[in-house]
Amino acid sequence: MTDLIKKGALFLMSPKCYDNYFLEFNFFDVPCFKALLSKGLGLGIIAGSLLVKVPQVLKILSNKSGEGINLVGVLLDLLAISFHMSYSYMNGYPFSAWGDNTFLALQTVAIAALVLLYSGRKSLAIAFIGAYASLLYILNSGLTPMKVLLTIQSLNIPILLVGKLSQALTNYRNGSTGQLSAATVIMLFAGSLARIFTSIQETGDQMMIITFCASSFANGVILAQLIYYWNKEPASTLKKDAAKPKKAKSKKDD
Repeated sequence: MTDLIKKGALFLMSPKCYDNYFLEFNFFDVPCFKALLSKGLGLGIIAGSLLVKVPQVLKILSNKSGEGINLVGVLLDLLAISFHMSYSYMNGYPFSAWGDNTFLALQTVAIAALVLLYSGRKSLAIAFIGAYASLLYILNSGLTPMKVLLTIQSLNIPILLVGKLSQALTNYRNGSTGQLSAATVIMLFAGSLARIFTSIQETGDQMMIITFCASSFANGVILAQLIYYWNKEPASTLKKDAAKPKKAKSKKDD
């Protein structure tokens, strides 16, 4: 039993921190506390990523519509997630520092495919899935040089900003957040904030830290719009209502 506890503890902390906590009972070691907090946050984010975009997927399936979802924004978001995942994997960073991207990528692929499907482009949806699988193989099989991976990781910042802000522009033009899921938006914002800390603690990679700062800002804009448009009717609905012919007054009304 003791060995099992030790193995579990060593999964979350270094041998030095294990000795500090369990042998020397030094519970006020700041570096060990930061490392343990970072590892716990990282694993928590990975667990949350299993479901973070599921509400969005379910909302599209329920309404059989991707209305209000900017496909370009979704695809750019997918590229940023995939580049970050491949860069981290090929650099050998701990899974707790980037593993959530694996599940976010799968869910983002599902969203993009569903948007294409419900817009009447079934063939394109199937081709898109095949093309994305090919891209993943190229990025993670060793075919792509590390210099190239570093370059595309640096492109994540403009990709993230353009992708998220294009969705924000779509929201602004529509006067609503359409089929965007509140749960997904909130979890993405919270996750990107937490990833700033875990990236500082577990990788020290400046490029990753700046990327998550940009992601937090962009996700924050979408969250602010979600709150602002919460009880507002979409502009398209208002236009339809305005276009409807008004009923003629009856004699009783007079």
